[in-house]
Amino acid sequence: MSISSAARARALRVLRDGEREALRGWVLPGAVSAEQRRAVEAAARQGLAELAGPEVRAELSVAHAGRPVLWAARLTGQGHDAVAYAEASEAPLPRAETHEAGADEEVVELRPTAMDVLRVFVRLGPELRVPPAEGLAERVRTAFFDRSANCWTLCLNSGQMQSAAYAFHLHALALSGTVTEANRFAREHGFIVRLDESTGSLRVTRLR
Repeated sequence: MSISSAARARALRVLRDGEREALRGWVLPGAVSAEQRRAVEAAARQGLAELAGPEVRAELSVAHAGRPVLWAARLTGQGHDAVAYAEASEAPLPRAETHEAGADEEVVELRPTAMDVLRVFVRLGPELRVPPAEGLAERVRTAFFDRSANCWTLCLNSGQMQSAAYAFHLHALALSGTVTEANRFAREHGFIVRLDESTGSLRVTRLR
């Protein structure tokens, strides 16, 4: 059965809220409904949540007066970021300035909706487990808006490009978000976030 983005978002929030009082951050079945449990398991396949293995469940069982713990979950760092991004409101518009691309930078043109994503991302910086790359906030703040082309222009280095790809990934995970900006950025600039199946973690991949 497919899990809707709304159900996934609710489940991630339940894990985030439950971690505050849970032992070692692991949320047990009693704190989630059956539907939320399925959504958490789907989120784990996306690298947004972690399911406890046999050893951890055994330790939790001992800690809970010997009661068997058959299931437990907690958010990954990226899961925390996805919740934080989903709850964020749009940041104020930055002032526009011009900036010439350096030797290690690439000129990036973004639609207004994509710039909105980056503004939210850099505003959330201190709250995120995977914060924006150094200098990205300044580049967003000083981006230039070309009214004739209806796009924002900014110059980013490789680390900032990867960070932007992560921002678009978070936007795609948000309740009201779409994959449009992430796919467009991957197509035009070659960076996208994917699940590394060997580690079970999300990582930025360069397509070209």
